[in-house]
Amino acid sequence: MPGSMERPTAAATRQLEKSVGTLTQAAITQMHAELPWFRALAAEDRSWIGLIAGAGISSFVDWYRDDNPDSPAVTSDVFGTAPRELTGVVTLQQTVEMVRTTIGVVEAHVDEVVGSSDAQSVREAVMRYSREIAFAAAEVYARAAEQRGAWDARLEALIVDSVLRGEADDAVRSRATALGWASTSGVCVVLGFTPHGDSATVVDAIKRSARARRLDALCAVQGERLVVVLGGVDDPDKAASGIADHFGDGAVVTGPVVADLLGAGRSARSAVAGLRAAVAWPQAPRPVSSNDLLPERALSGDGHARRELVTTVFEPLRDAGSTLLDTLTAYLDTSGSIEATSRLLFVHPNTVRYRLRRIADVTGLSPSDARDAYTLRLALTLGRLLTSPVAL
Repeated sequence: MPGSMERPTAAATRQLEKSVGTLTQAAITQMHAELPWFRALAAEDRSWIGLIAGAGISSFVDWYRDDNPDSPAVTSDVFGTAPRELTGVVTLQQTVEMVRTTIGVVEAHVDEVVGSSDAQSVREAVMRYSREIAFAAAEVYARAAEQRGAWDARLEALIVDSVLRGEADDAVRSRATALGWASTSGVCVVLGFTPHGDSATVVDAIKRSARARRLDALCAVQGERLVVVLGGVDDPDKAASGIADHFGDGAVVTGPVVADLLGAGRSARSAVAGLRAAVAWPQAPRPVSSNDLLPERALSGDGHARRELVTTVFEPLRDAGSTLLDTLTAYLDTSGSIEATSRLLFVHPNTVRYRLRRIADVTGLSPSDARDAYTLRLALTLGRLLTSPVAL
C-alpha cells in the first residue's frame, strides 16, 4: 500500500518501551532549555506537563505496536492525566510547542534507542503520530473553549438576573469583571423582545455592535424578553440605537444611566416598567427612554413613575410660583390657545408666551408639543392628588 508504514519489529517495540522514562526526562529537559514559558510555570504545572509528555510517549509506543498503524486511533484521552484547569494555564500555541519539542527529542534519540535498522520505521511512525497528536490537542482546547463558553453564558445570565432583581453587589461586579466587563461608570439597561432565530447568534451580534462603539455589554435571553446591560455609556439613546436592530419586533426601552453596575437595578426597574407600559404608546420611537414613558408607566400603576412626574414636573412649577401653574392649566384647558388663555387670565398674549417658555425651561417640556402637553397634564393631576392634604 503506497505510503504505508513498515511493520514494527518486536525488538524496536521493546526498546521503545524501556526508553519511555529516559525520553520523557530528555523532553522535559529540552523544554526547560528552549521554552521560556515552561520555565515560568509553577512547579505543579511543570509536573503535570511532564506527565502529559510521558503519557504521550507511552501512547506512541502502544500505537506503534498496533498491527494496523495506518489507521491510528489517537484521541484526546492522551491528555486525560492533566487537570482541566491546565488549558487555562498553557495556551494551544504553547501546547503545539510542547508537542514539537517532545517529538524532536524522540526523533533525535531514535538511533540510540532502537538501532539503525529500525530507525527509519520509527521516524515515519513519529511523524504520523505527531499529526494525530496535533488533532487531539485541538480537540482538547475546542472542548475546553466550548465548556467555558457555556459556563460564561450561565454566569452572564445570573449577573443580568441579579441586576434585574436589584441585587447587584461586589460579588456580581467581580463576576462581571471575570467576563471582561471593564466599565466603571455610565451603565444603563436596555430591554426589548427576543427575535426569532438562534438566541446565541443574537447575543453575539449585540456584543459585536457594543464593542464597535467601545461599550461593554452583558446579555441574557429571558423567554420573550431580551435584556442588555451596557457599560461606558455617555448618551443612552445613542448607545441603545446601536443595538436596537438586534431586538425583535416591538418596543425597545432604555433605562436611565446610573453610576456603575451596582446601581444598575434602578435602570433595570425603569426599563422593565417602560417595556410593560410601552404598548400604550404605539408611535413611540425605537428605542425609547423609560423617562419618556413616564405617563404610561404612571397610568399602568408604576409608583416610581408617579413620584417622578410629581418631583420633576409639578413641584418645580409650583415652586416657581403660582402663575406658571395657573397659566399651564388655562393653556391646557383652552386646547392650547394663547389668545383664549390670555383672555381667561386677563393678561397680554405675550405674557402667556413668556410664561410658556418659562414652563419649558423649568420642566424641559414644551406645552405646545402634544406629547409634552400630555405629560404636563398628567403631572398636574398627579401633583394635585399626591400633594393634597386629603390625599389618601
